[in-house]
Amino acid sequence: MIKSYKLRRTFSNILVYTVLLVLGLIWISPLVYLVLHSFRDEGLSTVSYLIPKTYSFKNYIELFTDTATLNFPRWFMNTFVVAIFSCIISTLAVLMVSYSFSRLRFKARKPLINIGMILGMFPGFMTMIAIYYLLKAMGLTQTLVALVICYSAGAGLGYQISKGFFDTIPRALDEAATIDGATRNQIFWKIILPMSKPIVVYTVLTSFIGPWTDFILAKIIMGDMRDNYTVAIGLQTMVSLEFKATYFKRFLAGSVIVAVPISILFLFMQRYYVEGVTAGGVKG
Repeated sequence: MIKSYKLRRTFSNILVYTVLLVLGLIWISPLVYLVLHSFRDEGLSTVSYLIPKTYSFKNYIELFTDTATLNFPRWFMNTFVVAIFSCIISTLAVLMVSYSFSRLRFKARKPLINIGMILGMFPGFMTMIAIYYLLKAMGLTQTLVALVICYSAGAGLGYQISKGFFDTIPRALDEAATIDGATRNQIFWKIILPMSKPIVVYTVLTSFIGPWTDFILAKIIMGDMRDNYTVAIGLQTMVSLEFKATYFKRFLAGSVIVAVPISILFLFMQRYYVEGVTAGGVKG
């Protein structure tokens, strides 16, 4: 009986790990292809073989030096600036809204929470055309300022995870600080935030990744203003019919470079990211 159970368990484990291995290979194969062919020296556009025959850093060098037609360094800097400013504004907005809903009690609290939940159910692309015409009326289309406004203006609606985290912090700390004469502002900045490193990191990462990887909204706002493109629009331009034959390998190199900042952030902040998600998943 025991041997039969052990055999079934061993067979089950082998089956599970085999499936996971196959799925892992399927998932990682496009990434391997991307990295290998970003160093490919031969050919211009796509090739029929999977493993390159010769390698060089030529694609990466040309990506940053040949900027007469397609200026990748400028696109990279545009995206970095937009992501940084959007991240700062969005993080502050999310944390302050979350703290308010978690700690403060006022008449409109429940209606505002419900409205925020309902609005969050609608996909963002439904409002893109309306946003474009509003920006056009203000003269902000095809500008980086417009992207920062769009990415950060509605950030407060993403308060759910952060509010759940703040709900886990004992209210006795607020009460003790209030007795000692601390204001709500001081409690938030000097007591709650220093204790909320996981959720702050989680909010920073999500606020940075959105602007860094977005394509649709950025494309609608920027139109044909090539100098103000973000990397997502720029990389898509590289594989268009007009440029694909010349820029395909540079597109692969650019895709690898774009993934580096996010990968580094996750490697150094993964532990706090997981803690923020799990701790913020409680019912508030």
